Amino acid sequence: MLVTAIEAKPLRSLERVRVELVPGIVSVIGPNGAGKTNLIEALYFALTGRSFRTTDRRDLIPFGGSLARAEATVRSEDGIEQTLMAAISRTEGRRHLLDGNPADPATLARSRPPVAVFAPDRLTLVKGPPAERRAHLDGFAAARWPARGELRKRYGQAVAQRNALLSRLAAGHGAPEDLRIWDAGTAAAAAPLIEARSEAVTELAGPFAAAAAELGLEGAALEYAPRAQGSEEEIRAGLEERRDQDIRLGRSSWGPHLDELKLSVAGRSLRKYGSQGQQRAALLALLFAERQALLEARRVTPLLLLDDVMSELDPGRRERLVGRLGDGGQVLITAADEESVPAGARESVVRMPPPQTESAAA
Repeated sequence: MLVTAIEAKPLRSLERVRVELVPGIVSVIGPNGAGKTNLIEALYFALTGRSFRTTDRRDLIPFGGSLARAEATVRSEDGIEQTLMAAISRTEGRRHLLDGNPADPATLARSRPPVAVFAPDRLTLVKGPPAERRAHLDGFAAARWPARGELRKRYGQAVAQRNALLSRLAAGHGAPEDLRIWDAGTAAAAAPLIEARSEAVTELAGPFAAAAAELGLEGAALEYAPRAQGSEEEIRAGLEERRDQDIRLGRSSWGPHLDELKLSVAGRSLRKYGSQGQQRAALLALLFAERQALLEARRVTPLLLLDDVMSELDPGRRERLVGRLGDGGQVLITAADEESVPAGARESVVRMPPPQTESAAA
């Protein structure tokens, strides 16, 4: 699945820009402030309906404007092209359309490649709260095993229902025995989610360590630390054991909503003790590990958006990074200095700022 074009009209500093894209590595080159990051944000927004830089989509609206809009043209392996459009308006809210028509999230996701982003703001995946890493791991599992795509949602709904009853019980309404049905439902949703996460990390751990070593992060490890383990029956028993405590708290204190994905070097947590450079390398290594796993499984290869990835790598590691990206898929790399980008990543170059409404690919 290939993105053949991205159009921003407008978005942040991009007034009306269209860029055509090719397979392989595309380097987006331009001075600071030229709109490189805005361009890949526009692409991410068009495909996912979200931003990787902010939780408030209205931040994408240009200063003094009322609308931000981006379109991406995606070509399937069968040669069929479709257009995904995302927009956010101060008056009408947000829209995410497929060929001009509303579509459910599952259909939209099937109509685009998975998207992985490296950007300075994305370091929260390494140094931020566990929820960021859980969501990322579940996203990989859904891409790796599409039949498991609803596990996260299913568990979220089950634990929310259990928590609603716990909150009522904490307020003195209802009987503790009423929790039995929700304990069973929560356990039934928890067990397959834990299994998927465990299998995902088992598959990623080796490629993660190898990619990290190439980037100068020797002794890196990826580890799944589940809060709850065991069969559905064992998880249900564990919930029952904690019933009184959960009623006092008014929420579920045990389960995969509290799991952690640990990234470490030589046994030390990168979240707590890693330097900025180590955290950047770990994020890159994780993205590369996921990409390798999907390639080997012959799933849809992720589209990689690498923002300012070269700035803290020495020439040797830049070459190794580009070498890793030459095995298929599509990658956009931004850089202020063309000389910082190895020759292997300069076969297709987009120069920023591009001519308005015209192709800027060279």
